Amino acid sequence: MNKNEQFVITINREVGSGGRTIGRKLAEKLGVKYCDKAIVEGLTKKFGLSIERIEEIKAQKKSWWNDVTNYYNTLVNSSSQPMEAEVKLDNNSMFETEKRILKELADRTSCVVAGRSGFLVFREHPNHLGIFIQASMEYRIKRIMRRQNVSEQEARKIIEKLDASRETYIKKYEDTSRYDTRNYHLVISTDDLSEDDVVEVIMEYINRMSK
Repeated sequence: MNKNEQFVITINREVGSGGRTIGRKLAEKLGVKYCDKAIVEGLTKKFGLSIERIEEIKAQKKSWWNDVTNYYNTLVNSSSQPMEAEVKLDNNSMFETEKRILKELADRTSCVVAGRSGFLVFREHPNHLGIFIQASMEYRIKRIMRRQNVSEQEARKIIEKLDASRETYIKKYEDTSRYDTRNYHLVISTDDLSEDDVVEVIMEYINRMSK
């Protein structure tokens, strides 16, 4: 990946590894947009974005992405809840819509995408860096306990449930596993590193690639 050209960085992560925070901090460090599940779902709900709706809005208003960007900024900078969707999408339609939103974003600007199957969506992108953030079960449990104020048993259940659902989600659309390291350029364990340390490791990698 060359940071001197328009790029997209995707971060897949294990729940409790700190990957979402790392993604946000990395985007801030690079001065680019950050996008995760909450933002994509907020945009979808606000604009009722099906594939057909996206094409319809684009045809009606060439600057439609400005509206999306303005609302994106509202979501990033506030804790307000997104509006209800104009349309209800089934899982397949939602997946395709999310892909379109992410690709529209990456077509216009450099960005960091956390989750949302980004490593699959952008695997053919000419300037893409795929990162997987992982951690030991012990580390993940302690982090979930601390952040969600739950017991060790509850934290383990949360992790096991999300691990299973995310793997099932990926396998539904692609014949691969999110744990297959061949899907990524860089795999980092956060057990012995702070979130800021991980960001610095990634930045060093990016800087070396951009020389």
